[in-house]
Amino acid sequence: MTIEAKRTPDERFEGLPGWTYAPHYVDDLPGYEGLRVHYVDEGPQNAVRTYLCLHGQPSWSYLYRKMIPVFLDSGARVIAPDWLGFGRSDKPVDDTVYTFNFHRNMMVELIKRLDLNDVTLVCQDWGGLLGLTIPPDMPERFERLIVMNTAIAVGNSPGPGFDAWKAFNRSQPDMDIAALMKRGTPVLSDEEAAAYAAPFPDITYKAGVRRFPELVMVSPDMEGVDISKHAAHWWSHEWDGDAFMAVGAADPVLGPPAMEALRKTIRNCPEPMMIEDGGHFVQEWGEPIARAALKSFGEL
Repeated sequence: MTIEAKRTPDERFEGLPGWTYAPHYVDDLPGYEGLRVHYVDEGPQNAVRTYLCLHGQPSWSYLYRKMIPVFLDSGARVIAPDWLGFGRSDKPVDDTVYTFNFHRNMMVELIKRLDLNDVTLVCQDWGGLLGLTIPPDMPERFERLIVMNTAIAVGNSPGPGFDAWKAFNRSQPDMDIAALMKRGTPVLSDEEAAAYAAPFPDITYKAGVRRFPELVMVSPDMEGVDISKHAAHWWSHEWDGDAFMAVGAADPVLGPPAMEALRKTIRNCPEPMMIEDGGHFVQEWGEPIARAALKSFGEL
């Protein structure tokens, strides 16, 4: 079955502040033939370690521009993909195409295609809601975790803050993404905020943006709950790698209380690095976070 999708023109990504990384694409992942997936691929292919950086909604791999250089300076390889519907990846126009398994299976296939090993999973928002469910299925590929402002969703509402966000997102089918990012992260320049909006020329590109909040598993019968429950058990009982947590304390939904609950789920996860003025998109404080993570791992 052919999935109708939009492809953001390349010129939308020219001259973005702090973004110098060449695009890489694959368009024949099993089950996703014809849909082009974009990823950043920097550093040596044979590096001892690989950092897999997974973004959330409504951002894209641009979110990691302050962390990528720190990881590269350590001699590592960095892979930063864009979920379908985001960044330089293709954007199916039908909202109903986007499901938990649609996204998750794509990332599993990309990890297999690139044959990633010795992976440090770096995740936030949907990068964690999806990404944290993947290592239990391929534990031999993952060795470390850097986790920020996210959750493992097992069928309960995250609370009134999330309900308000979902209602707002639903009321904004043509979301002003630059304005949203500026409100949530006032330290952004106008040019940086515009860079977050670059993938979305108009409303027809924003189906993925609309859908992600609707997919959060807030009731036990939703797709992804069983996988996520399995993942929570695995992180609690079977994970034996190093972990580092950073928390944007000003996040009204996935702030310190939610992250403390997640920390207790992740075996041997130390006390978090708290970014007091950091909001949901805490990667905007990414350079000190990445350095602190490497130091905790004994690399600095």
